[in-house]
Amino acid sequence: MVNDTISDMLTRIRNAHLVKSKTVLIPNTQINQKISKILEKEGFIESEQVYGNQNKQIQLYLKYKGRYQKPCITNLRRISQPGIRVYANHKELPKILGGIGIMIISTSKGIMTDREARYHKLGGELLCSIW
Repeated sequence: MVNDTISDMLTRIRNAHLVKSKTVLIPNTQINQKISKILEKEGFIESEQVYGNQNKQIQLYLKYKGRYQKPCITNLRRISQPGIRVYANHKELPKILGGIGIMIISTSKGIMTDREARYHKLGGELLCSIW
């Protein structure tokens, strides 16, 4: 049993990149589905699909670039943790690497990237940063 499914997901992706795996399986939760859709939309992974009996897992197809198969995701970092929640309004949202990376935020309108939250002028809980 995992208490923090977001950090479990990020760790599984990080470990799969270390061994240059093409796919990784993560538990199927609503928040993992939304984060994987954002990763696909932003171009960090190739695709994602629900996998297994009774749709209990999500299979992510990881994206590599170049001749030496360098991962598209350089770093994944969990910001807000179960014991220490981190919140910010739309003016205080940090830009990751000057806008190259993304920050995933849980707002009152759902889970979205930092760019979308700034556009809609929404703040919320900073879940993780990816670049």
